[in-house]
Amino acid sequence: MMRASSLTARVFAHPETIRSVTLEDWDLLIRQSRRALLLAQLDALIHDHGLADTVPEPARKHLDSARALAEQNERIVHWETNRILRALRGVAGPVVLLKGAAYTMLGLPAARGRLFSDVDILVPKDRIDAAERSLMEHGWMSMHHDAYDQRYYRQWMHELPPMRHVRRRTVLDVHHNILPETASLHPDPARLLEAARPIDGTGLYAPEPADMVLHSATHLFHDGELEHGLRDLVDLDSLLRHFGREEQFWSRLVERAEQLDLMRPLYYALRYTHRFLDSVVPKDVRLCVRSAAPMTAAGALMDALFDRGLSPHHPSCDSRATGIARWALYVRSHMLRMPPHLLVPHLVRKSIRRRKGATAE
Repeated sequence: MMRASSLTARVFAHPETIRSVTLEDWDLLIRQSRRALLLAQLDALIHDHGLADTVPEPARKHLDSARALAEQNERIVHWETNRILRALRGVAGPVVLLKGAAYTMLGLPAARGRLFSDVDILVPKDRIDAAERSLMEHGWMSMHHDAYDQRYYRQWMHELPPMRHVRRRTVLDVHHNILPETASLHPDPARLLEAARPIDGTGLYAPEPADMVLHSATHLFHDGELEHGLRDLVDLDSLLRHFGREEQFWSRLVERAEQLDLMRPLYYALRYTHRFLDSVVPKDVRLCVRSAAPMTAAGALMDALFDRGLSPHHPSCDSRATGIARWALYVRSHMLRMPPHLLVPHLVRKSIRRRKGATAE
């Protein structure tokens, strides 16, 4: 079980413990969960486990409000995916929904109460220019106009600069891969697209279950900056519990991790979902992914960093060591994303822009 001090993580790992939460702890649980973007998911968890009668009235108001916001968020996602498909209908190749939008359109448990600020899609790289033109014709515009930002995304990254709809103000990320071109790992996007499955009645696609887990793991443990790390870990736990009911899922998960060069992110995903949330992973799968573990000293360091970095960004979980851990993980994510000769000038440029008050990507 986790070492970090997070009441929210303990409740998500063992929902029945909510029966022993005091009124004072409820205040902390609400605050931590809101900061972690897990308040509506906490409400869903409580109802799924028949614990609604244990919620005190002051807390119930916060949960009801969070549930209403999440329901509105879900309606927006359904509408936006419809608009995206309409905009890209003439572009050849599948349009694959990623992360939260995929969970929502598939009706997965991970979607219940989940909040997110954008929609992510994956399209073939040779169709990304056509996709961008068509989206612009339908009202989406780039959010980055600086020449360096444009070159940064188009030359090195795995996606276009984020696009925002001029009227609805919704944000869309258009990917051609799940990791940057310059990253240390190199998953083949063609394999992801080939294995994608149609979402019934939509004309859109979603990654196959194993790829969905691997993308979530990669986003958190390789490409992510952990701003909402616990929320992303809860996503992974939910996906593993849902898909893991099918025995063949686990062998397929390891097979796809090997094919896509994503064994290390999978190792971290299985280790920390168990460490924080008591996810149950078959013993043979744990043994298979152990080959991707870092050396003993490095593993101990990663435990120390992730135990702190994956906790909610809330004063009750924060310490000086937490700030250092998050900074170290931020640097690590950039080192995995870009080689030093590109990373150093990029970070220097970001630092200068931040000091000038500009918004960095």
